[in-house]
Amino acid sequence: MFGLRVALACALTLGALPSALAQDTQRFRTDKVEVIVETVARDLQNPWGLAFLPDNRMLVTERAGKLRIVDAGGNLSEPLQGLPRIAVRGQAGLLDVALDPDFARNRLVYLSYAEDRGEGRAGTSVARARLAENGAALESLQVIFRQEPGYTGNNHWGSRLVFDRAGNLFVTLGDRFDLRDQAQNPANHIGKIVHIRREGGAAPDNPFLNREDARPEIWSLGHRNVQAAALNPSTGELWTAEHGARGGDEVNIPQKGRNYGWPVISYGVDYSGAKIGEGTRKEGMEQPVYYWDPSIAPSGMAFYTGDKFPAWRGSVLVGALAGKLVSRLETSGNRVTGEERMLQQLGERIRDVRQGPDGFVYLLTDSRSGRILRIRPAS
Repeated sequence: MFGLRVALACALTLGALPSALAQDTQRFRTDKVEVIVETVARDLQNPWGLAFLPDNRMLVTERAGKLRIVDAGGNLSEPLQGLPRIAVRGQAGLLDVALDPDFARNRLVYLSYAEDRGEGRAGTSVARARLAENGAALESLQVIFRQEPGYTGNNHWGSRLVFDRAGNLFVTLGDRFDLRDQAQNPANHIGKIVHIRREGGAAPDNPFLNREDARPEIWSLGHRNVQAAALNPSTGELWTAEHGARGGDEVNIPQKGRNYGWPVISYGVDYSGAKIGEGTRKEGMEQPVYYWDPSIAPSGMAFYTGDKFPAWRGSVLVGALAGKLVSRLETSGNRVTGEERMLQQLGERIRDVRQGPDGFVYLLTDSRSGRILRIRPAS
């Protein structure tokens, strides 16, 4: 573990452009390459998750409870019909979206969202449905997972969706803010990462299948609020980044059955400044691969494997909400060896990061008039 906290490059806007163009296309110098950041689409209400369809159009969620298709020209479809009932409050709403590994054959789409459970309670749920041939609706929707128990709070829903190589689904689940101690309790889904089959039910390689005192869907425990997750294309392992409290945002490589410490150990302090738990280390609890202090509020993650940015190949790109940046983590095996903080001068809360099929990098900005941004080489 090392404490590298220094940005390796400051973003520098170059050139004089007319104001309208300057808003839509900006040039930045990073440590490895000069890039252009351009607006693909705008006027999305707090966009949260992004998935590319086989024809290169994008499915985009809006936290307010809308799912849209965005074409290459940045045109937004009308909201798709057939979505589940979604609880929209605080940090809750329609969250991530992922395509089935066999989407080209079955047209199945997976959504994570806050589901109303009655009496003011809600919980993170996952549903899957078939995208209609005309793209206007979801059909035959089924709820395949529900976080238990539901709770009245409005925060820390987790909700990233990542398929593994076997076609099973990882779902990240937050501690709901007020229930932090339950992240250590394997009898519920609070503060956990779960691993389920595509049709629902525990994946066959899960660690707690034969324990009566544990939920069989659990993969790992001791998480606060994981909002960034991606599969390492070299190893097939899940990588995540989660929010700390005041400091202590973490990058982890969650292994089955392992405990990642929250709220017993943390590299941050509480919002009041009070100490959290027992310190930074405890036997039987895992150390992060990397951490940020002060916090950047990580959200969205992608391993860069494309050909448009050869110098970034193998890097992990992580969006940041509070930090208003993209963190590029250089790696060697399962170690983070360096960090470059990019695009701070955009001044945008970055909610999601994806590599497109064209090899460019796409970002979602988190605001009531959110945008889809594309990063491409300047030359």
